[in-house]
Amino acid sequence: MKQIKDMCEITCVDEGKVSRVKNSLSQQNTMAVAQIFKALADDTRIKIAFSLSEEDELCVCDVANIVGCSTATASHHLRLLRNLGLAKYRKEGKLVFYSLDDEHVKQLIQVAFAHQKEVQSHE
Repeated sequence: MKQIKDMCEITCVDEGKVSRVKNSLSQQNTMAVAQIFKALADDTRIKIAFSLSEEDELCVCDVANIVGCSTATASHHLRLLRNLGLAKYRKEGKLVFYSLDDEHVKQLIQVAFAHQKEVQSHE
């Protein structure tokens, strides 16, 4: 029988650590955070978020051109990012410009891409 090496072979629970983490976790809105990652799990939306992390703001037409989709599709994805608090927009005449909501969102995107580069360099 093949032995599983990535699992504890006995049960040993550190009650102090478990209690501290459970207490901390109970004060968090994990569903809201999961929704953020779910939104960013879409290839088009992560491309859009990355694009917005590279430039302070982009109009919907620029975003569509960068990711290779229609303006309607880009607008749909941008709206979803906005509804989740990841992006914001401003209207200037007939143009709509989007940017990331704040520095935390930008850091989240940059850290994810930096991590991916690091993982690839170890392969």
